[in-house]
Amino acid sequence: MSQASSPASKASRFDYGWVVVAAGALMTCIGFGTMLSLAVFLQPISKAMGWSTAGVSAAATLDFLCMGFAAFVWGTLSDRYGTRIVVLAGSVLLGLGLVTASQAQELWQFQLCFGVLIGIAAGSFYAPMMALASAWIDRHRSLAVALVSAGMGVSPVTVAPTASMLITAYDWRTAMLVIGIASWALLIPACFLVRPAPQAAGSTAANAADAPEAEWTASQALRTPQFITLALAHFACCAAHSGPIFHMVSYAMICGIAPLTAVTVYSVAGFSGLGGRLLLGAMADRIGAKPVLVAGLLVQALCIATYLAVFRLGEFYALSVVFGLAYGGVMPLYAVLVREFFGAKIMGTVFGAVSAFASLGMALGPWAGGLVFDTTQTYTWLHAGSFAIGLAAVAVALSFPSKRRQALDLGRAAA
Repeated sequence: MSQASSPASKASRFDYGWVVVAAGALMTCIGFGTMLSLAVFLQPISKAMGWSTAGVSAAATLDFLCMGFAAFVWGTLSDRYGTRIVVLAGSVLLGLGLVTASQAQELWQFQLCFGVLIGIAAGSFYAPMMALASAWIDRHRSLAVALVSAGMGVSPVTVAPTASMLITAYDWRTAMLVIGIASWALLIPACFLVRPAPQAAGSTAANAADAPEAEWTASQALRTPQFITLALAHFACCAAHSGPIFHMVSYAMICGIAPLTAVTVYSVAGFSGLGGRLLLGAMADRIGAKPVLVAGLLVQALCIATYLAVFRLGEFYALSVVFGLAYGGVMPLYAVLVREFFGAKIMGTVFGAVSAFASLGMALGPWAGGLVFDTTQTYTWLHAGSFAIGLAAVAVALSFPSKRRQALDLGRAAA
């Protein structure tokens, strides 16, 4: 009887797992989309309030820093108390940050509400939902986490245009208030679609090959060379591409491309990043996450170096396609490696910590690029430095141990 019911149980788990993936994609889309929409609000807020561009932009730096710290905390809480309560708290906090930021009268109030509250809220979605998706989906795990991550790729063409239309029709305060209320209306119901992955006996046996031979505690895992390697690779990966991405439009304009056309270069990279998540995720399911990650990081580094020789619109478009495929495609693979190396039990904690390092890298790139340009009036050293960091990411990724070596290391540690 138990064997006869097993296929139905597996089918049910498989089907509902994709509902969880869809909910995760919605959460990352709205969470990251509202945070990144600051680029649309930047000039309207600065002009209306008389605040400096740098002062308003500082909220973005706070977003990444707070998101990095919060990702680790949220991941730990999701392992202990479940994912639903974590994303529900993050959804409430996200809307609260937007609504209160829309009413800010002083710059420090805006930085606190938009930079701190929204950054903390955004950290609640990525690591916990990536961990949950990997627990629900076995056969197409890399594709599942890629789809959750794909929400980040969709956000620049959903939330940002909506914000722009609302600002044009009303003002920045009304636009931000409406987006805050809309985020509550969309995210809070989606949180109730989030369910813990069932732990059936058949599933446990089927996944035995994917689980580590010995169980780590979270504190042990965070001290392992494997975690350090993964965290450094993710940091270097994000530090390498964040500067060129953030300053892509400015660089295209410096090369003589019209402002509105330069924005389309960024949009092409964003669309390509969405495709890269799906393509590299499917490839990782076939040949493994590590080789796909190493190849993607190498292509990313070479694309960054190519910016040194790109000046025409057609060249920018072509490079944006390849660059977007690379940097977008590698992002979900870190979650797959965490799942393979450390198992599902502590994945929220470990991947949250890895994501914290990634957020630090994302915060570094835009600031460093601005400093380089203010000093030299060119982006040459930004691209050269980012290329070097990108090669470092490749070198670190190559040092990842194989599954067999990981199993041996775990066995020795347990002994």
